[in-house]
Amino acid sequence: MKVVIVGGVAGGATAAARLRRLDENAEIVVFERSGFVSYANCGLPYYIGGVIEDEAELTLQTPESFYERFRVVMKVRHEVLSIDRAAKTVTVRDLETGREFAEAYDKLLLAPGAKPTQPKLPGAGLDRVFTLRTVEDTLRIRRFVEQQRPRSAVLAGGGFISLELAENLREQGLEVTIVQRPKQLMNPFDADMAALIHTELRTHGVRLALGHTVEGFAEAEGGVQVLLQGEVPLQADMVILAIGVTPDSHLAAEAGLDLGIKGTIAVNDHMQTSDPDIYAVGDAVQVQQFVTGQPAHIALAGPANKQGRIAADNIAGGDSRYTGAQGSSVIKVFTLTAAATGLNETAARKAGLDVEAVILSPMNHAGYYPGGRVMTIKAVFARDTGKLLGAQIVGADGVDKRIDVLATAIRAGMTAADLTELDLAYAPPYSSAKDPVNMAGYMMENIRRGLVRQFRLEDLDALPRDGSVTLLDTRTPAEYRRGHADGFVHLPLDDLRDRLGELDPAKPVYVMCQSGLRSYLACRLLTQHGFACRNFAGGYRFYEAVITDRCQSDQAWPCGMDR
Repeated sequence: MKVVIVGGVAGGATAAARLRRLDENAEIVVFERSGFVSYANCGLPYYIGGVIEDEAELTLQTPESFYERFRVVMKVRHEVLSIDRAAKTVTVRDLETGREFAEAYDKLLLAPGAKPTQPKLPGAGLDRVFTLRTVEDTLRIRRFVEQQRPRSAVLAGGGFISLELAENLREQGLEVTIVQRPKQLMNPFDADMAALIHTELRTHGVRLALGHTVEGFAEAEGGVQVLLQGEVPLQADMVILAIGVTPDSHLAAEAGLDLGIKGTIAVNDHMQTSDPDIYAVGDAVQVQQFVTGQPAHIALAGPANKQGRIAADNIAGGDSRYTGAQGSSVIKVFTLTAAATGLNETAARKAGLDVEAVILSPMNHAGYYPGGRVMTIKAVFARDTGKLLGAQIVGADGVDKRIDVLATAIRAGMTAADLTELDLAYAPPYSSAKDPVNMAGYMMENIRRGLVRQFRLEDLDALPRDGSVTLLDTRTPAEYRRGHADGFVHLPLDDLRDRLGELDPAKPVYVMCQSGLRSYLACRLLTQHGFACRNFAGGYRFYEAVITDRCQSDQAWPCGMDR
């Protein structure tokens, strides 16, 4: 059997190695358009920033090492131009010599990946306008930074690559501006959680120009102008387009293979295309969103590697199936870590699901152990079943641990009640006796059982300030003086029992505290004394972070904080 693989990075290289482990006699040929195979795509921004110092560290394998270990022929700088399905051949061009030739296959695996989205904007081809996808792109950007010593950069787009570049360029001393059309960065996060990421970027000097449309680029004196719709142009020494990625599916389309959403290659759960002898994996394919079962395009390294392994199993005669992707991801943003898995609340509601969310701010380990830092967790669950659907976390140490537990819980179909029963490792330097994951489960269960009702940030503006409801802040006097939500009167939790007579039981009570714990305790007390009480999700800390971000992003936003 002869297997031809188009693309030699994550999915393609993984498939080639797995196929050799399964079939020692198969002839395996990989064609890779760039000059590198099996390289660490996710490490590219860190090489530009000098965190990864040695270029060789980016390359996990070379064509020579791959052949020596697996007897797989890796042909770099070779571009596959077309597929002849009837003849079962591909036409290949050697980019070094220009020679074209036909290569026969019994089975073909497409792993072409995705390419940076490049809208047809004036000036996109200027020398100081870059994209970042390959090692060659990385070397070009790093060479420019080292030789030209730019003082400023504009990053167009607000996804993973853009944020990682922003940090690395900022650490190099550049003034960095991120500009994009949506008013929030990082689409896997809801807007309220993205606000915490915005704050961290601004704290480290990254300028955010959100809600602005890039219309093109123009040469300027020793730099480049970023032309914005209806706004004054931005001036920078360099621009990097990080708007997103587009599936590189033209080979499949030209060969008449079925396509899916966003121009992806349609595959079944065996990673098989509409041609039974052609498979496809990685950033170019349509997959199933694990939680909803709906078609999705999820361009991440983890899914690509899994898909490569599954395709190889099936090419070798096995019966492996890909059950879908959750989009689990994590990113370092200066001193913070941000992670997500499954559906965020926005996506869940867009999918037509009846969901609720809890927001909590636990410490990453026992509060009495030195060095603890707060993390913010947002967990999304089905209102009827309590099934966990998604989670987002922004914090410092311990974020990656909790997101992985929650990702596993989603894969296992766990409910809020199941989370409360998880037996997780505890020692003061690492966690609390009730881990944040357990706490998320407790909060979801309290809501489902009716022990607490909550109100959210989006409900605040609609609350009457005419005295028909009671707005209560149960923090300490010092906390209240430092800032409080508009219209909320102060009554510390520890004084509440003795001052119940000051409250009208006929009026609904809306309670806020710093993190949501004291206001929850207040609501439990008030409910048992006949009051209708709602607890503010996330607490004042969360409220302040989101409102401050909105004020900085849009000066017309009413800040709603008394100081």
